[in-house]
Amino acid sequence: MLADKLRLTSVGMLRCAGGQPLADCGFPSGTFPPTFPLVKLPPSSSVPVRVGMVSLGCAKNLVDAEIMLGALLQGGVQIVNDPAQADALIVNTCSFIDAAQEESVDTILESAEVRAATRPGQAIVVSGCLPQRFRDDLPTLFPEVDAFMGIDQVTQIGEIVKQAMARRAAKIAAGAKSEIRSPKSEVAAKLSRLDKIAPTADHETENALRGTEKFGKTKSVVAPAPATPLLDVHTRPTYILDYATPRFRLTPRHFAYLKIAEGCNHPCSFCIIPRMRGRHRSRTQADIVAEAKALLADGVKELNLISQDTTYYGLDLRIGHSRAIASPEKFTAATRSLAADATTLCTLLRGLNELPGDFWIRILYTHPAHWTDELISTIAACPKVARYVDMPLQHIHENMLQRMRRETTEPYIRDLIARLRAGVPGIALRTTFIVGFPGETEASFDTLLNFIRETKFERLGVFAYSQEEVTLAGRMSGQISDKLKARRRDRAMAAQHAVAREVASSFVGRELKVLVEGEASAKDLKAANISSWEHGLIREDDAHAKDLKGRYLVARGEADAPDIDGRVYVRGQLPVGEFARARVIGHTDYDLIAEPV
Repeated sequence: MLADKLRLTSVGMLRCAGGQPLADCGFPSGTFPPTFPLVKLPPSSSVPVRVGMVSLGCAKNLVDAEIMLGALLQGGVQIVNDPAQADALIVNTCSFIDAAQEESVDTILESAEVRAATRPGQAIVVSGCLPQRFRDDLPTLFPEVDAFMGIDQVTQIGEIVKQAMARRAAKIAAGAKSEIRSPKSEVAAKLSRLDKIAPTADHETENALRGTEKFGKTKSVVAPAPATPLLDVHTRPTYILDYATPRFRLTPRHFAYLKIAEGCNHPCSFCIIPRMRGRHRSRTQADIVAEAKALLADGVKELNLISQDTTYYGLDLRIGHSRAIASPEKFTAATRSLAADATTLCTLLRGLNELPGDFWIRILYTHPAHWTDELISTIAACPKVARYVDMPLQHIHENMLQRMRRETTEPYIRDLIARLRAGVPGIALRTTFIVGFPGETEASFDTLLNFIRETKFERLGVFAYSQEEVTLAGRMSGQISDKLKARRRDRAMAAQHAVAREVASSFVGRELKVLVEGEASAKDLKAANISSWEHGLIREDDAHAKDLKGRYLVARGEADAPDIDGRVYVRGQLPVGEFARARVIGHTDYDLIAEPV
């Protein structure tokens, strides 16, 4: 039984009584109990509003969901796990690639179907990247939805839910019948057509993609009629959370995502995220450190630093900064011209490393063009920074890198990898590649395959290119068939499969520091099928998982980020949510088998 109270931590993170997050209260990670106790009930309300949520997409979207839940709970709203019990349901969407977008569409329409069958008066609110991408068109495409909100509105979710419920009630009172719901395929096709006819923004054709005055301007439209959907979405978001923001963590108690910045200034030709998330904007270092202190005091053992480009952190805080510093040369020059007390990822890492306690600092979402020698030496000098780097390279062939507008070259990438491995011995490099990009020839793909075999990345994922019409790449000539993309993806993963077994084999006999996640379920032991919209498919059914029998604990080593990398299966007793020492005694294709030391 849950206790009848919540507490609000100093960082604004709402947690169950006793301190544990919902994931540690007997509920699966990311879910809510059927009824959740109140933080505060407004005096005017005799019955609390009950809200459910479905959150899709990446870790950055997850943090947005945590902020919305924190704001709702602080305002006296009751969170429920069963949509049939909810007065309002929030669908926090992803629109990064076609597959993610289709999942978002599917979830919205399925939620409307459940509502029609069980609770016709329920309000549906759609948040996240889908409204940011198709802001003006969604009310027509989804008449089922009562409110659309953008990224800037996450802390205003309580008022938006209230207005959505009023609109739903007005529609029901007016005798409106259930909306005619289009098949998912028809809605997805309409969204695709909208992308095709969307004009290319002026700033996307310029070399300094994020350097125009037009970029970053916001506009908000609120539909006035009570029975029509509420539309509150800025065309270019500007919001960034701070230490005082209420937040209810959905991750297990022992790790958390620490969002250090929002948005992106990079001109990648295939990426829609800058359009949806706005230009790069960093939090202050003092604010991040304050949140980190509260997280550590709350039992967190692993701080996962996230943003769209963590290596750009702090560069937008300098006085009179120019955003046209995407290339390695311009970026390095910009960092060298900074004042001695300027904020950068290096100063942030040093500040976090000085905090007391035993914990990991994990760096995710770095850009290869924005690495410096100082950053490499900083990681080497900070023992709490995990020997792990997430650095999506996307390709290695020169023509592909140019067409992708990655601002890097093959010699630069090879030199950077050599400097990383020499500067931080034992570092695990994780990357992702895109195959089937427009204009990718068999020769350029073979160059990538050879690079995968030669470099032997410790962790690697592969995307089949997703054509997003609104991007520059989506309108390039030389588009490749889905069938050929899939074949190339399979070939690239087959090349990495051999590398992964070799890497796993090298760990046998070694002693590792691991963070214990919990007891492995039968499903965990049978197969590992993990995917991420931003990292590609990492692991598939493991032919050697049959070797795992009996009771095992799931743990992660320093080379394993949550959800996207391998696992360490430990046979024996170890404290959950704590660090431990384990000796590797075997391996499967992508995971390690160990025993307590």
